[in-house]
Parts: sequence; structure tokens; C-alpha cells
Amino acid sequence: MHLVIFEGVHWRSFAPLSLGRPVFMLATGMATLLDKILRHTNPTKVTLWVRPELAEFCRKRIVPKLTIPAAVNEPLGDEQVLLTSGRTLHFKKFQVPEEPSVVLDDNGLLISALVRMPGMTPQDVLGRSDRFLKIKELPRAKSQTRLTERLWDLIKWNEESLIEDHAQLRRERKPFPPGPYHMIEEENIWLGEAVRPSPGVVLDGSRGPVVTDHHATIGANSVIHGPCYIGPYAAISPLANIRPGTSIGMMCKVGGEISNSILFGYTNKSHEGFLGDSYVGKWVNLGAGTTTSNLKNTYDEISVQTPEGMVKTGRRFLGALIGDHTKTAIGTRLTAGSYIGFSAMVALSTIAPKVVGSYTFNTDAGSQTYRLEKAIEVMKAVFTRRNRGWDEEDEAIVRYVAQIAREVESKP
Repeated sequence: MHLVIFEGVHWRSFAPLSLGRPVFMLATGMATLLDKILRHTNPTKVTLWVRPELAEFCRKRIVPKLTIPAAVNEPLGDEQVLLTSGRTLHFKKFQVPEEPSVVLDDNGLLISALVRMPGMTPQDVLGRSDRFLKIKELPRAKSQTRLTERLWDLIKWNEESLIEDHAQLRRERKPFPPGPYHMIEEENIWLGEAVRPSPGVVLDGSRGPVVTDHHATIGANSVIHGPCYIGPYAAISPLANIRPGTSIGMMCKVGGEISNSILFGYTNKSHEGFLGDSYVGKWVNLGAGTTTSNLKNTYDEISVQTPEGMVKTGRRFLGALIGDHTKTAIGTRLTAGSYIGFSAMVALSTIAPKVVGSYTFNTDAGSQTYRLEKAIEVMKAVFTRRNRGWDEEDEAIVRYVAQIAREVESKP
């Protein structure tokens, strides 16, 4: 089966995390939306339809890691294909329909369709052409997936996603290393290669799996509550409290208290401070004492500023949405439902604004534009500290985000 995964026009709804990556590369559980789509549809070939500015990124960074033939932004041929939104979150095996059909959400948006439409291109989807809209005339089929509408959906569903990933991946269990640490419900605990919990560590699998991937380190007297995922080479500081529903990406350094949050790889939150019900991008640095509020004093529903305006989330608990390459100073305080853009700097003695735009430098003196060349200089320095090279794809992405961020983040 040939699978075509498209971004569509609603990628802006996932800013700031979607500014520099396709929507299907958003993290969930122990994987990405793309990983889950491929796992449950089991295609023989995949084509990725993305914004033109992200096509080369996909060819260089995503396609080489796939185990099946893959293409980017190629038009459809004569064969029948399964067209699916990159915003779908799969929890079970997808049953391909026998006949052409379409699945729409309650607002008439395309979730998936089995079609034969030679010549259709990604621009048909992004431009919502007549050819694309004609798909909606196909017979209706029942949805087999969830359609993610906002980042906070992924936060809300992360515990389920972690449990599903653990069940599906079925990693080979090895004997636990000896040591003065404590495990609760060992059958729900998995330790990767070279993982040796420090003295006093508690791994609590009573509520769900605790998965610590290869070469991660867990500092003394930390408490890790499942369901939780700690990525390869991540480092958990001593005395950390990692609560359920948390996904920590590759080579992150985290400490303090983290609850029901998703952190992309290479992000630093090494020190004390609370991070709750939040979604944090890649290469972020949260200064010592940085704390998010995830609950209003009135216990009311939390709203978030989005490209479509202020949106009610339907959630009583929600922390911060923080874009890639952003940094906060020591003691930074973020209110519930905060939006912090791509490559922003927050260094304030007062509570931070609820909305901080991308490429801005925010101090008590006010908000100024963060010069792109200076921002890139800092990014290169951060990469060097992690023994990571800077290449033309990195450069292209950050310059692209600098072009589109203001438009995406401007109030309607």
C-alpha cells in the first residue's frame, strides 16, 4: 500500500512547535506522529507532502531514517493511495478500506481517504483546490484515528500514548543491574543498555511503564513515576521528581519537578523549578528556578493565544508551549497557557508576558527584536557544546522560521 501523509493548511495551529518542523514530526509518547502512523498502517511506500520550505529538510533528515521507500512532495501516480493527515494520532492497527472512501471530522476536514487521483500534488492540499475538495464527495467511512487539533491534545493524550508505545514496541527485557535503588511493579519497568540507577532512586511502575532508554543516567534519590519515557543519553539530576505522562527526549538534561509534559531532545532543564502540562521544543534552555503555572487561581478553563486568536483549550491544567532554541533566565515565571516562540529570550524580574514572540529578546527594559545573525551565532555555540555540527539544513530552517514567525504569530 502506498501511503501519502500531508500537512495541510492547519499546521499553524501547532505553533510554535510547527514553525520549523512538519506537523507529523511532533513528539507523542516515545515516538512521533509519523512513527505511529507508519507503525499502524504498515505501508510498502510512503510519500510526505509538506510545505515547500521543509521539503529538503525531510529529504535529508527524515527519509534516510525510514525503512521503506519514501519520497517528498511527489505528485500522485495511477495507483490507489491512502491519503492521511499528518495530524492523526494512531492507537491501533489501521484497516485499509476495500473501496475508495473518505473520513471527515465534524467540521468537514479531511482525516483520511482511499483515492486514485493521478496528478494530485501537495499544492492541491495546501491550496484546497477543486480537485482536493472533490475527495469529500466520496462515500464516508468511519474514523479509526484521533485528529490532533492543538498541541494541548498531545499533552492530554500523552499518558495513553506512552502506554501504547510500550505495549507495541515490546523491547527485550534484560536483568536489572544491581544497586541500592527501589522498583515498584518491576514488570512495568524497562532499563536500556548501560542504564544504572543511582542510589536511592525510585522507579514507580504502579500507574504505567517507566522506560529509560540506552545510556540515560538517573541521579541519586530521584523519583520516576510511570507512565514516563526517558530518551537515550538523557540525564536526570539528583532529587528530580518526574511525574506521570512525561516524555523526555534524547540527550535532555532535566531536574526539579516535571509533570505530564513533552520535551524534545537536547533541551536543558537541569535545575529546580516546576514544569507542568507543557510542550517544550528542541535545544531549549530553562534557567534555574524557571517555573510554569499550570492552573489558574480561579480554576477556570485556560485560554491560549493562537494564530486564530485567543482560544479556549477546554483544559483546567495547561502550562507553557515553548518553541525551539528558546531560553529563559534564572527565576523566570510563566503563567498558565503561555506561548513562548522560536528562539526567544526571556530575562525578566517580573512575571513573563503570556505571549512572547519568536526572535524577541525580552528584559525589564522591554522587548526587542533578536537579531537573526546573533541568534544563529548562539545556536552554533550551543551545538558545539553538544558536539553537534551545524549544517545547511539547520541554517535554512532557522531562516525560514524568521520569515514566517511574525505572520503566524500576529493577532488576527
